[in-house]
Amino acid sequence: MAGNVQIVGTGQLVELSRRLRAAGGPRLRQNLARRVRRAAEPLHRDLQGAVRTMALQSEGRKRNKHGQVPHGGPSPTTRPFRRMLAGGVRISVRTTSSPGARVWVDRSRIEPKARNVLHQVNATGRLRHPVFGNRKRWANQRSQAGWWTRRVQAGLPRMQAEVQRVLADVRRDLT
Repeated sequence: MAGNVQIVGTGQLVELSRRLRAAGGPRLRQNLARRVRRAAEPLHRDLQGAVRTMALQSEGRKRNKHGQVPHGGPSPTTRPFRRMLAGGVRISVRTTSSPGARVWVDRSRIEPKARNVLHQVNATGRLRHPVFGNRKRWANQRSQAGWWTRRVQAGLPRMQAEVQRVLADVRRDLT
């Protein structure tokens, strides 16, 4: 899985970062960071929305050894599952070394037992998990493989064009 997306026009952004530092303009630097973040926000929202509405199809309940369909139990997580996963998708912007915007999955914001879920679903299109924490019974849920990669590829050209526009504006302000 493309765990993160980085927009870096390394040569242009590094040169611009040096010129910003030389000009001593913290206001310019903050403006650049804010506008680069804004360029990444539509992709960020799109990825979070995709996680919230991701179709995870179950194989259905299987009968137990007595021929009965078992009932569910309490959720093993403290937060709603998809909302928790969507909260792990983050943006970070750097204007110093290695400048650019990055949309990534912050695993520390996801509960420990679910930290690999987004990668697993993107890579295989399948989520295999224990049934309500019972490690003797496992369930499979299916989804579309490559959902992260497709959304990133669709949003990347717009993001890159916006960052180029921001760079041109800042360059114009510096001259």
